[in-house]
Amino acid sequence: MRQTSNQLRVNTNSHSSSAAPATNWPLAARKAGLSLLVILGFAGYAYRDHFGITPDGAASAAPAAAPASAPAAPVAAQPEGPVSAAVPAASATSTTNSAAAQAYKDGTFTGPAVDAYYGNVQVEAIIQGGKITQVKFLDYPHDRRTSQMINNQAMPWLNSEAITAQSAQVDIISGATFTSEGFQQSLQAALTQAGA
Repeated sequence: MRQTSNQLRVNTNSHSSSAAPATNWPLAARKAGLSLLVILGFAGYAYRDHFGITPDGAASAAPAAAPASAPAAPVAAQPEGPVSAAVPAASATSTTNSAAAQAYKDGTFTGPAVDAYYGNVQVEAIIQGGKITQVKFLDYPHDRRTSQMINNQAMPWLNSEAITAQSAQVDIISGATFTSEGFQQSLQAALTQAGA
């Protein structure tokens, strides 16, 4: 019986020594939990970035706030979100004075496709009553998600500026420099066809 008792003691001692790794269990659980949290955070960020979900939860490429200094133009032509360039109102009036004497032939005039580094920019100017009434983008950089987001914000501003200025002399939009320059060149060629 003594041997059984010793065996029990040995087993009890071996059992209590196996309890030591159990004290490390909370540390391992914390490490696993932290690793899981990091992985889930990264997965959530990648999902949000892939589907263009904004912090307010809407699946939209443009934020909802409007810039404080927007150009004077019809409300329908304004972009839904802010553009990183503030368009001063004085620039629209200075270019309007020089463009006021210009009269264009009525019709639809297409400019050439201009290389804008990330893709081509091509516009079509619609002239009615000797004035630019609409500028349509026939082509623009749109194969990258960033290009889509930038150009979806910049194109309405460029359209609005061209109608206000009645020329291709529009301000370059910060963050959409290549698109703005391509817009100017393509629109200028279209307006040259219209007799400007």
